[in-house]
Amino acid sequence: MQTPYYLIDESKLLANMEKIAWLREASGAKSLLALKCFATWSVFDLMARYMDGSTSSSLFEVRLGHEKFPGETHAYSVAYGDDEITDVLAHSDKIIFNSIGQLTKFADVAAGHVRGLRVNPGVSTSEFDLADPARPFSRLGEHDPAEIAKVADQISGLMFHNNCENDDFARFDEMLCLIEDRFGAIIHRMDWVSLGGGIHFTGPDYPLSDFAARLKGFAETYGVQVYLEPGEAAITGTATLEVTVLDTMFNGKNLAIVDSSIEAHMLDLLIYRQPARISPNKGDQEWMICGKSCLAGDIFGEFRFDVPLQAGDRISFQDAAGYTMVKKNWFNGVKMPGIAIRELDGTIRPVKEFTYDDFAAALS
Repeated sequence: MQTPYYLIDESKLLANMEKIAWLREASGAKSLLALKCFATWSVFDLMARYMDGSTSSSLFEVRLGHEKFPGETHAYSVAYGDDEITDVLAHSDKIIFNSIGQLTKFADVAAGHVRGLRVNPGVSTSEFDLADPARPFSRLGEHDPAEIAKVADQISGLMFHNNCENDDFARFDEMLCLIEDRFGAIIHRMDWVSLGGGIHFTGPDYPLSDFAARLKGFAETYGVQVYLEPGEAAITGTATLEVTVLDTMFNGKNLAIVDSSIEAHMLDLLIYRQPARISPNKGDQEWMICGKSCLAGDIFGEFRFDVPLQAGDRISFQDAAGYTMVKKNWFNGVKMPGIAIRELDGTIRPVKEFTYDDFAAALS
């Protein structure tokens, strides 16, 4: 394929899936793919063999999960519109409301549907205020146990989503204890509890057995079905963004301009001011890799190479799956990366190319 394109490696994806499947067997917890993180449905057939369904943040994600990912489809949104609620219900098995106000507003239309409520426990692991669900004045979920108890008979489940990039099991355990202390009486009245995503339990050194035991004990204590909503845990390390050097310059530093854009193709890194990653990133040559958009700060980062870069060289940016493909955009009209899959037998299969017609169709 012509660069730029995202390359998903099914063998690496399978390694994450096998850990998720092991956890399900050992703990009884079900895992739902968080489509807000990764929604490239060309690999859903593989993922669905190891996961229990999908969870969403919008009407369109609900529909995609319902149509493309076998298993359960959970619907959640910060707020549902009057024009959306009927379609959301039609395409989901469970609907999770963000507030008591929305639960009450849609009580009649959602009657007979499995309903849940998001709860904000007031603690999280996020290091970024932008992504912290427990930030001051947060709109993400109800926080008062007394108020939640008043509507507990209208729901059968709760959703807690307060782990953000959390690879520390001790911290997960500590926060779950806080949730139990504050909301345990309400949890006892529920049939299911989602503990959300952001738990990096597929990492190489994560104590998976301890995690499984904690989840199993929680489920047995409260008599609930536990759900997890892995996003990055499902796809971390499984994809690259393949780019080509178009030009080189020197302006106090060696600069290489590639046929891609961090603003358009790896936006999450720009938002959180984090550099992209390459491997092995070593050598005597230090180069700043720059995007081709007109944004002055369109820079992937500074990296090391064994030899000077030149036009035509290929570069692979690592870990380009989570919050990357779902955020790609048409800024500057830069060609959107295609999508290819390296299948389990090593064959690379192109699955999507974007054209001018796609660019024009996104506007009017």
